[in-house]
Amino acid sequence: MPMQTILIVDDDESDQFICQYTIRKFDASIKTISAYDGQEALGILRETTPDAIILDINMPIMNGFEFLARYEADFDHHVPVVAMLTSSVLGKDQEQAMQYDFVRTFFEKPLTMDHLQKMKELLA
Repeated sequence: MPMQTILIVDDDESDQFICQYTIRKFDASIKTISAYDGQEALGILRETTPDAIILDINMPIMNGFEFLARYEADFDHHVPVVAMLTSSVLGKDQEQAMQYDFVRTFFEKPLTMDHLQKMKELLA
C-alpha cells in the first residue's frame, strides 16, 4: 500500500515544518495534514483516514497518550501506521505507546528519511 497521506500531530510549528519538509523531500506526492493537538487530530480523523499518523507526546489540550486512548476507544478501524515522534527518550514512554496495536514504531525527533522509509515498509 503506498503512503499517500500523513497526519502530523505536533503542537510545535517548527517540528511541523521539519516534518512537512522531510516528507516532501522523501516523496513530493505525499499529502500532509496538520493537527496541533490530539483533540484536533481526532476531529480530522472523523472526516478523513490518512495512511499514517506521526504523533508527538507532549502537547497541550490533549497529549499523545490521551489521543491514543481516545483513538482506541472511539474508532473501530485504525490507521495502518501510527508512529510516535518525540523528543522523549524515556523507556517508559516508548513502552506505554507500544501497548497499542496500531502504534507501529517510536522515533526520536527530528523526523528523518530513514524514519519515513521504515513507515513505508510497515505500510507495505
